[in-house]
Amino acid sequence: MAEVAAHAGVSSQTVSRVANNHDNVDETTRAKVLASMDELGYRPNAAARALVTGKFGAIGVVSFDVGAHGNARTLGAIADAAREAGFSVNFMGIRAQTEAAVRQAFQHLMLQSVDGIVLVESRVLDTPSLHLPSTMPVVVADGDTGHAYATVDFAQARGTQSVVNHLLELGHRSVYHVSGPPDSFAARRRAEAWERTLVAAGAPVRPALWGDWTAKSGYLAGRTLVQIPDATAVFAANDQMALGVLRAMHEAGRSVPDEISVAGFDDVPEASFFEPPLTTVHQDFDVVGRHCVTLLLEQIEPRGSSPRRLAVEPTLVVRASTAPPPA
Repeated sequence: MAEVAAHAGVSSQTVSRVANNHDNVDETTRAKVLASMDELGYRPNAAARALVTGKFGAIGVVSFDVGAHGNARTLGAIADAAREAGFSVNFMGIRAQTEAAVRQAFQHLMLQSVDGIVLVESRVLDTPSLHLPSTMPVVVADGDTGHAYATVDFAQARGTQSVVNHLLELGHRSVYHVSGPPDSFAARRRAEAWERTLVAAGAPVRPALWGDWTAKSGYLAGRTLVQIPDATAVFAANDQMALGVLRAMHEAGRSVPDEISVAGFDDVPEASFFEPPLTTVHQDFDVVGRHCVTLLLEQIEPRGSSPRRLAVEPTLVVRASTAPPPA
């Protein structure tokens, strides 16, 4: 740092302020210091900085189903928001749906010296409660909102209610449901909200068909639905399964939406290019990821507030895959 100061013709305190991204530095001076850092190959010593500030400049992320659309988008947004805040991200993927596996992942990340951890829970664990290290700032995304931790989630029930009511308002007597796997928090919430919405509307509730988020499982459910004469509307718990339903309808010669309406959930980028374009519920995963980092930073840099809970509102997107039922 002294060498950088001498090279740039400034004080060591000024170099420190630039290295720590403080805003009380003239932009011309900042540019000169950064140029000297680059020329001399200066890199802040993370261990020394941690001793002074008490922070490591890194956050951890624990997640299941890394390849799933929603999780991948959320993780990308977390990484972007963390980088903008001056933090790096250490990621830990897990497969076992147990509290022990989650705790082991937390311990591994804590050994890597992180300032806080985001848990993208998504899957139902083997225990009804979750006990994590009390000294570590934690945010839970897409998980059990009964935890005592800061949480970020979508308003799953309102999103489901909007798409089911849309189909009922078109004149469909009932709405069949292709659900996600029963060990998924999102799938459970959407299935429960689907049933509640039908009951509130006085519509009959047909048995749900269970899928696993994949287009193949939606296709298999669709092959069952084509054999049900009164199935005129289907709500799939995600867009991939809705795509599978569309394929099954096409193979069976059932016209969408003239004979049967199909709707999904998530609004993946390809949804508007399905044939026909898919009616679905848009979820802004970028907002979820950024909220996770915001709530984590509130705990890393305490502001005297208790852990907050945020719900991101989804939006119904009506496209050409839904219409009134056949006369």
